[in-house]
Amino acid sequence: MKKIGPASSLCLLLLMLPLLGAWLMMGACANVIPPAGGPRDSLPPVLVIASPKDSALNVQPKNITLTFNEFVTVSDIFKHLIVNPEMINQPQVDYKLRNVTIKIKDSLRSNTTYSFQFGEAIRDVNESNIARNFTYTFSTGASLDTLSYRGKVIQAENGKIDSTLWVILHKNLSDTAVFKLKPPYSTKLNGKGEFNFNFLPNDSFQVFVVNSAFNKKYDDSTQLFAFLPRKIIPGKGKPDTLYAYRALEPKPTSSSGAQPAVKAVINKDDKRLRYTTSLDNGKQDLLKPFQIKLQRRIQQIDTGAIVLCDTFFRPISGSSFLTDSSQKTITLQYPFREKQTFLLLLKKDAITDSMGGTLVRADTIKIGTKKQEDYGSIRIKFINLNLSKRPVLQIFEGDKFIDAFPITTLEWKKNLFYPGNYELRLLYDTNGNGKWDPGQYPGNKKLPEIVWLIPKELSVRAGWDNEMDIQL
Repeated sequence: MKKIGPASSLCLLLLMLPLLGAWLMMGACANVIPPAGGPRDSLPPVLVIASPKDSALNVQPKNITLTFNEFVTVSDIFKHLIVNPEMINQPQVDYKLRNVTIKIKDSLRSNTTYSFQFGEAIRDVNESNIARNFTYTFSTGASLDTLSYRGKVIQAENGKIDSTLWVILHKNLSDTAVFKLKPPYSTKLNGKGEFNFNFLPNDSFQVFVVNSAFNKKYDDSTQLFAFLPRKIIPGKGKPDTLYAYRALEPKPTSSSGAQPAVKAVINKDDKRLRYTTSLDNGKQDLLKPFQIKLQRRIQQIDTGAIVLCDTFFRPISGSSFLTDSSQKTITLQYPFREKQTFLLLLKKDAITDSMGGTLVRADTIKIGTKKQEDYGSIRIKFINLNLSKRPVLQIFEGDKFIDAFPITTLEWKKNLFYPGNYELRLLYDTNGNGKWDPGQYPGNKKLPEIVWLIPKELSVRAGWDNEMDIQL
């Protein structure tokens, strides 16, 4: 074997270096770790330069440039931008790179503070972070108006919030201003029904709430409207609450999306009398009367041929029968109690409908009443309730009105009530007529009656004593 000398070893090492480098590169490629990305940008755009500068005095700009610290975009500007005092022509807003430009098309009033509230219109390009409630101001006079006015708007009839409403301020103090003039100052409600005006002058204003985002006038008495029965001066007093109402209910329209009712197909040659009953799975409700419902109108009814009996076919006294205005429903009036069983006997000619149809044969309907355990009882304790306001407890299931009860004591109870989840409201029935009454602005400026929405839902469980405390 030939011995390898130092020179030969060096040559061999030089020959192996390229192979060793390739092997190292292959190993490195097999374990590639991507570079870690930086933290997600969650910061909104920030104004860094404005021309004229923000809160500038003694300026009459026709063009305004707002420069932010990153690239921005502007969306839905007509939906979000609010200019106070309002201009006749909406300013033109454009954007490019980091700049937002405003072109003013109106002559500006002297000694007036203007504010541009962008709402959620300005966002950064990368992550769509919103420069939420960004506001730019300037004054054409020597000082900046700094007074504010805030409050809340609640629907008087149900105590709920409608965030589509607008609050407007009129310097013109005549009663007709809200009908004829566009207001100089306006703002939208937020999701909590709150409003906030800033940069207002030291002046007297009338306050209204309107539904129209276009002309901001009260020109439709079927739309929500509210007024404050006194003048306000910004910066003085506590926040106000206004109660919106509809003076007239809107007429239903065919464009509401509701599907037309499907009429039952009736064979005119079939003169048999057909009916259904109000029994629930064969059981009679303890809270409702028993009813017989016919397909066609009733032409004649022989109440003597309809007999309520016990299970031994013995007639029971104290019952009576009524027909409704549609002449399609017969109601049995009787004080049903739980766990009772009855027989209702219908003779063949007891009922004749509008086609001359009668029963094919005499019929017997078995009526078994429900148990008290099928219902729940309710006990509500009112804390700090002013009984002199004539409160009425209103019960709703969703948007469906269920019942109303005048409250005369601080504890109210009802022994039988349907199981379910209910929304509760308190109507302050000031005129004592048992129903909610809207306001009336023209003339006597009558405020609407107020309904307070109880935040906590009432849950009624069958067979339980359901108790609830309501803190006013």
